Amino acid sequence: MTEGTSTHKSREFKLGAVKLVLEEGKAVKKVAEDLGVLEPTLRGWITRYKRQGGKPLPGSGRHKPDDELSRLRDEIRILKLEREILKKTLPLFMERMK
Repeated sequence: MTEGTSTHKSREFKLGAVKLVLEEGKAVKKVAEDLGVLEPTLRGWITRYKRQGGKPLPGSGRHKPDDELSRLRDEIRILKLEREILKKTLPLFMERMK
């Protein structure tokens, strides 16, 4: 995890993390761990998202030239997490179909 470091995440990263929990039913602890954020931070994003009626979360407000690269890396990290979850659950679905 990134304990003790102050990193600012993009709006897309925060929204993706929140959706993994709220829409896909993934555990907050697991998502936070896999994405390298603190669990209370992710819970705060979820609370803010719910309070705002599902409107996008604010980003860090700091724009850097490599924002796009950072956003894409965050998106890749989320996609890898989703892929790993699918890999682990596929045998369960195949077993049910037998």
